[in-house]
Amino acid sequence: MAHKPEYYMHRALELAAEAAALSEVPVGAVIVNAEGEIIGRGFNQCISQQDATAHAEVQAIRDACQNTSNYRLNNCTLYVTLEPCTMCIGAILNARIKTLYYGAKEPRTGAIASVCNLPAQPWFNHQLEVKGGLLQAAAKKHLEDFFKPKR
Repeated sequence: MAHKPEYYMHRALELAAEAAALSEVPVGAVIVNAEGEIIGRGFNQCISQQDATAHAEVQAIRDACQNTSNYRLNNCTLYVTLEPCTMCIGAILNARIKTLYYGAKEPRTGAIASVCNLPAQPWFNHQLEVKGGLLQAAAKKHLEDFFKPKR
């Protein structure tokens, strides 16, 4: 059953809270198929896995690919609490995800609205539909609450 985009972003925010509980940067992501089923989940695990590529988006893509037995995620939507970096945009494009919703902007490394607009480049053969700012305040609060004691 398909839900409104906010429903799925709330699921991503729950995963961001799991990351924070593990002292990871609180970013969460879910991937939803065309029928509205969550087929992939992920949250940042770079520290715990000692893996620079263990961003929420990549973890969710890996999970969805395993769950569907396919490296292509055509007609799927990714919901992530933070604007993706260049690495994650590359993974999203390679997986052929159709639509991306993100919450908060990432002013230092965001590769959609902050530093550059990587998905809009004409040389990519896959076009990604992007919608930013979904539940932005809640996503930003997770990050602020996480980093406040560290500063």
